[in-house]
This record gives sequence, C-alpha cells and structure tokens, in this order.
Amino acid sequence: MRKFMVDSLYRPGQPSDSHRTHRLHHCSGYARTATLGHVNPEITQASVTVLQFSVQLSATRRGARLARLLATEQLRSWGLPFETAAQVVAELASNAALHGRVLGRDFSLALAATERTLRIEVTDTRSDRLPVNRQPGDDESGRGLILVDALADRWGVSPGPAPRKTVWAEIDLLP
Repeated sequence: MRKFMVDSLYRPGQPSDSHRTHRLHHCSGYARTATLGHVNPEITQASVTVLQFSVQLSATRRGARLARLLATEQLRSWGLPFETAAQVVAELASNAALHGRVLGRDFSLALAATERTLRIEVTDTRSDRLPVNRQPGDDESGRGLILVDALADRWGVSPGPAPRKTVWAEIDLLP
C-alpha cells in the first residue's frame, strides 16, 4: 500500500517565489495551455505542455458534486481519460466539503496535466485537520482515502499558507 507524503516543494498551479510565474498560475474557472518556456525563459531545451484548470466552489455537497462534474468535462475536453480522475476528485472534494469546511469559506479544485501526469489538488481552509489514511475494516470515517490510495499513483498533503492545506493526487497518464 502506498503511503501519503507531505509536500512542501513547488507544485504545478502554485505560485513560486519567482517574479517569472506570470498569470498561468492564477487561472480561475477555465483552462489555459502554456509551456514551461513561457513561465521560465531560462528553460530553452525541452518545452513541456502544461494544461491547467482551477475553480473555487462552495464547501457543500453540491460544491463537491460540481467539482466532479467540472473535472470530468475539463478532462474530456483535453482528450484525457477521466473515469479514475473523476472518482479521485469526488472523494477529495467530498472530504473538503465535509471535513475541511469552515462556515463562509470555499474550497478550490485545481487540475494540471502534462503528457505524463495528471495532478489533482483540492485546497480547503482547515489546516488543523489532516487526512488520515484508514485501513480496510476501520469503522470510522476516512475510508474514502483507501480508494484514493488505490486509484492514484501518488498522493499527499501540502500545508499552507495558513489556514489552508492542499490534498493532492497524481495519476500517471503513460504506462
């Protein structure tokens, strides 16, 4: 069984400290196609296409359902497989709406895809409540992360900035 990791490094869709980050990381509600050469002019050898999508949703069951539907449609429009990703998005968004909910605060969904990897990120405003990966047969909540662990190739939690946390999952697109 894979273990989850806490990621504190640069993540696609997360602004870096550099002034070269431009507007690609602030896409909201629609997709953009960009190359790393646009973000960092020093990258001149290989140009990797990065597809990005992000949206902010209400931390409710309806918001979680909408996250799954929007992710499915976005991945379909990119021509990427969406069945596995839709299940991962459904679980992470449901967790954000149920366990990461703070009254009056939303959660966000971000997708970033290269030719090799799809990264799903769900950010909520409860950094004090980290996900717990339960074992099969546990009676408590958290069993949905067993599904995420089974479907995703990697997953983890990235802290901050306070009071936020991001639960992410990566799915390899190439065998």
